[in-house]
Amino acid sequence: MKGFLGEFLGTFILTLFGCCSVAVAVLFGEYVSIFQIGIVWGLGVTLAIFMTRHVCCAHLNPAVTISMVFAKRMSMREMPTYLAAQFLGAIVAGLVLYGLFSASIATYEAAHEIVRGTAASVDTARMFGEFYPNPGDASVATVSFPLAFAAEAFGTFLLVLFIFALTEDCNVGRPSETLQPVFIGLTVSSIIFFIAPLTQAGLNPARDFGPRLVAYLMGWGSAALPDEVGGWFWVYMLAPVVGGCVAAAFFTWVLEPVMKKAK
Repeated sequence: MKGFLGEFLGTFILTLFGCCSVAVAVLFGEYVSIFQIGIVWGLGVTLAIFMTRHVCCAHLNPAVTISMVFAKRMSMREMPTYLAAQFLGAIVAGLVLYGLFSASIATYEAAHEIVRGTAASVDTARMFGEFYPNPGDASVATVSFPLAFAAEAFGTFLLVLFIFALTEDCNVGRPSETLQPVFIGLTVSSIIFFIAPLTQAGLNPARDFGPRLVAYLMGWGSAALPDEVGGWFWVYMLAPVVGGCVAAAFFTWVLEPVMKKAK
């Protein structure tokens, strides 16, 4: 129960802070750059880890949990509890987001003549789940399915690699335990700065699917699930897991032995 509560609460916090920052940017124009939104996401991750790391492992991300199991840093028996808590926390965050901004969303849709559920409603659906190319990028970057998959996998690869490097004892250069959440949050922000223009930088299957499910149920329907062939699943659910597991393998089999020899 401690693990479930910690992962639920932490994932709720980071998803709520991050998604609400996107909602404020879309609805009110308060954030004018990816830098600002990326900082809020990083702060959300940092605060979530500080709040929960002594209750659970503070993975707060299915890709991180699966990577830890893959690297044998965590028992597989614990994985279902962690995954359930993470997805539930993200769903509740999506519900709170909708509750806070539903009236503002309706006003925005009316002002911009957006019919919820149509292709145009992606403009508001992006507050909940990610899309590629990023619909908020005025330049409309050209992003194919393979590129989107690779971007999300690579972004999560970097995230998981830094989590291992920042927390494992074999790295004598790691920060103190007190500062580790700060550096992990900065890692998330830094990755968002260059991945978000392409795919909005999900990097977390729970953070994507939970609010996306809420959007689907609240009237966006198929507009909340881009790519009829299931591209949203491959890009935002599977790619982060693949990238995380590759990072776990690289750290465990390549980087960690080198670090141990250098100590």
